[in-house]
Amino acid sequence: MRLFDKRTPLQKEWEKLEVQEQRFLQKRSEKRESILNQKLEEKIPPKLQKTLDTAFANAFALIFEKGTGVIEKTYQRAKLEQDYQVRQYTADVKQNSKSLRSFSKKARDTGTKNLLLSSASGIGMGVLGIGLPDIPVFTGMILRNIYETALQYGFSYESREEKYFILLLIQGAVSSGETLCEMDGKLNEFIRSGILPEEYQDKEQIEQTAGALSKELLYMKFLQGIPVVGAVGGAYDAVYMKRITEYAELKYRHRYLAGRKKAENKLLF
Repeated sequence: MRLFDKRTPLQKEWEKLEVQEQRFLQKRSEKRESILNQKLEEKIPPKLQKTLDTAFANAFALIFEKGTGVIEKTYQRAKLEQDYQVRQYTADVKQNSKSLRSFSKKARDTGTKNLLLSSASGIGMGVLGIGLPDIPVFTGMILRNIYETALQYGFSYESREEKYFILLLIQGAVSSGETLCEMDGKLNEFIRSGILPEEYQDKEQIEQTAGALSKELLYMKFLQGIPVVGAVGGAYDAVYMKRITEYAELKYRHRYLAGRKKAENKLLF
């Protein structure tokens, strides 16, 4: 316990966030291949990786172009935006740690709810032996979770810039080691600048994120396509959803707190 701690509530929350972000990176500093993946490796059809890449890329492209409105029907956007405004007003007035932590609490509650839905969906389709057709559903659930998290922190998700941030989030969450650190650096740079990289191409980023997802889920989607035992593969939807949820909450909290720090600094000068 620090005596005469002169840190502001915002400084305390920022330092706590930095510790949690570093812990996330360290936990995934090395990729550990599961025994199940090793056993499945020789049974994977040669073209399945490419098929998965294409399926995820098509799912992202379709949802970004036409599916966001459909996803929004599964939650109350207006209410989430109103709730954010209430929390923001409370944080502005009280300026204490409790009011700042209310944002992450709401985001975690949302993540837990969506995690349960993802788990039930993945296992159900696995029991039926549905693997590849699950990809648009799983992708939609990922985006729904991120959209709701964004709204909890006062951010939208329609613009090219926000889609870039979301795609980087997903790619980073399912990566490890140097790749994860690279994605994390890009996310932090976007948080600082708010602008797209000069040579950014939407299609290229979609393909990179789709490739990262399909590489991680290759063995499980293959297993999920086998009736009954596919429930094991389907259960992994929740494993990766949890990882994406955790990382999304950290980076949106980073954006939110960084914004408050910037606003606070402007008031001082």
